[in-house]
Amino acid sequence: MHRVLAIARLTLKSALGYRLFWVMAALLVAAVVGLPLVLKDVDTAEGLAEILLTYTLSAITVLLGIATLWLSCGTLARDVEECQIQVVCTKPVARWQVWLGKWLGILALDAMLLAISGTTVFMLVQWRSHKLPIEEQAKLRSEIFVGRAAARERPPDIMAEARKRAQKWLKDWQARNPSAQFTNPDEIKQVNNLILAQVRSETEEIAPGYRRLWKIPLSSLPPGVRSQPMQLRVKFHVGDPNPKTSYPVLWWIGPTNSPTPQYIAESLPPDTFQEINISPLLDDNGVLYVICGNPNNTSLFFPMEDGFELLYRESGFALNFARGLTVILCWLALLSAMGLASASFLSFPVAAFCSLAVLLVGLSTSTLSAVQETKSIFPYDSQGQPGPVKKFINSITVPVFGAVLKVDELIEGFSPVDDLSTGHSVTWGQLGRAVEQIVLLMGGFFAVAGILLFNRRELAAVQANA
Repeated sequence: MHRVLAIARLTLKSALGYRLFWVMAALLVAAVVGLPLVLKDVDTAEGLAEILLTYTLSAITVLLGIATLWLSCGTLARDVEECQIQVVCTKPVARWQVWLGKWLGILALDAMLLAISGTTVFMLVQWRSHKLPIEEQAKLRSEIFVGRAAARERPPDIMAEARKRAQKWLKDWQARNPSAQFTNPDEIKQVNNLILAQVRSETEEIAPGYRRLWKIPLSSLPPGVRSQPMQLRVKFHVGDPNPKTSYPVLWWIGPTNSPTPQYIAESLPPDTFQEINISPLLDDNGVLYVICGNPNNTSLFFPMEDGFELLYRESGFALNFARGLTVILCWLALLSAMGLASASFLSFPVAAFCSLAVLLVGLSTSTLSAVQETKSIFPYDSQGQPGPVKKFINSITVPVFGAVLKVDELIEGFSPVDDLSTGHSVTWGQLGRAVEQIVLLMGGFFAVAGILLFNRRELAAVQANA
């Protein structure tokens, strides 16, 4: 292992000699420290989080990501092109040790820069928070300077209910039409989708004048956590949305047989997340009962995915912030493995171009999803079915895009910037999944591919071309 560490130290030392590194470091300092200082002071907790957390952490991720790709491509490709790697390979050092040492060196450099910039952001946020009004400082401490985990009600099995209703509908249809056959796959699929949408709508809807009960089990939480104030994070849709209209919503918190439940009446806008402070009125089994009443003349729809959740304090802000930075470091580890894999068999400019191209494809999840929904990479043609050439192209590209989308789904669900700026907890489970899926799975794929390509590369041929 000392050979790998020796290569890592040399890589770290040589990376400091790149002019690009110092340019990116200067841009990083200007983005993290300079611009937030010259911006006008904000008077709200949300504005402070938007400027000093969302903006600065996004800038750190982008700038360090570009620098990591460039350095990882350059450190290996230039060593090969300048015939320095040939001298290293004459020593008792395996090529996989050279590759792994360079990856560890770049990762150590990223960790240092991320620690410096992250500490600067943390101190800057703490300093600027004291300039807020007293009410906003309290809101900042309770909603943003905290790591809040989310708890939800166990979702109902709408698929099972939809299948049950579909079987009943088909049985009734056959009873009314004994001589007919309902065997068209497209029609059966359409009926199943309509019934599923109906069941989902019934689950999400609170009709005018009706109530909806949520039961959230919290018995597994420590007693100290269950005794602290909590927040409801809600979002609802309406049948006739009006962005300028707020809708009155009634809330009852506490056991159903409680003589003193907490009663809250608020007017909330649709299609936006809202947080409501509540008291932890749990029953003897550690279950929180929340009842929502709809006094409006239109139905309210709370989406099953993100329409209703309970937020409770899971950790302090410092620990949550450190875990968020570690997730960002996982992304940088993947980018460095991607750059080194490209430089293992390509020249420096081509390796940098290919790495950026792979990164852009990975970020185009919306386009990939649209292709999977339409089963075509061509725009919608109202004149009829695509021709044989388009069908042939679609038969190749659509499966490839689908495979890329499945890979993206493994690593796209980790966004510490949004969690930190809204006070959501970056849990240890999320951090563990980030290490597993981003570093070990995807980073390991690029590492294995890069090492195999580097082992098969003819370094003498590169030296002859040079």
